[in-house]
Amino acid sequence: MLLECLRVSSRSRSTGRGGVEPSSDLYATEGQLEQEVDEEWQGLDENVAHVPFFADRYSEAEMIKRSQAFYELLNKRRSVRFLSDEPVPREVIDNVIRTAGTSPSGAHTEPWTFVVVQDPDVKHKIREIVEEEEEINYKKRMGDKWVNDLKRLRTNWIKEYLDTAPYLILIFKQVYGRLPNGKKKTHYYNEISVSIACGILLAALQNAGLYTVTTTPLNCGPHLRALLRRPANEKLLLLLPVGYPKRDATVPVLTRKPLEDIMVVV
Repeated sequence: MLLECLRVSSRSRSTGRGGVEPSSDLYATEGQLEQEVDEEWQGLDENVAHVPFFADRYSEAEMIKRSQAFYELLNKRRSVRFLSDEPVPREVIDNVIRTAGTSPSGAHTEPWTFVVVQDPDVKHKIREIVEEEEEINYKKRMGDKWVNDLKRLRTNWIKEYLDTAPYLILIFKQVYGRLPNGKKKTHYYNEISVSIACGILLAALQNAGLYTVTTTPLNCGPHLRALLRRPANEKLLLLLPVGYPKRDATVPVLTRKPLEDIMVVV
């Protein structure tokens, strides 16, 4: 697991767009990155030692009780777009990201970077980048059907929560890693691995009493990567504003599919 916490952005040079001058590798594509891996790939030769594994085992009654309680906790999870600026202990954020870092990954490559942004100026630059692209998305790229589907949820390109939330967590997938000798190492199933980690992160936030809304800003990744000074092998997967709901926060009246609609037993 890699956690990067941004407090200041003095290294970024302002250009009028999101306050950052794009780096030369800003538009590096995932295909180019994967090609680089093929050119300089080196595997790991050493065997990993194995040790005995001992797990806690619960009674059937306790298993049912724990699984029901966990379901009831996560069933209260909602996507909240109205977040308070009330401070959240940084230790809580550290703990939920530690929890996300327990996620399984292809060949145990752990291909994730969690960038925690708490600096108000950096958060505002992120908002400027996201809103500029999102307005274009809503007006030109997404199509009427997509826009209408979102309209019923009362969402648009204005993202006030990017300023008000005490923390923004940006999750990057690492297309490849680096070995001690500088060679590139393949990160297998990196997007699937990081997606699983994101799910665990959402559960950890809910367990801590914090809320978020999952956002995948279209066409913003390269500019946000440049703003946050992330290397060329990292690609933005998800952006989470994190905090407490405002006292007057609202959420859409939605229902979830019942078990019989989502589970098939063979």
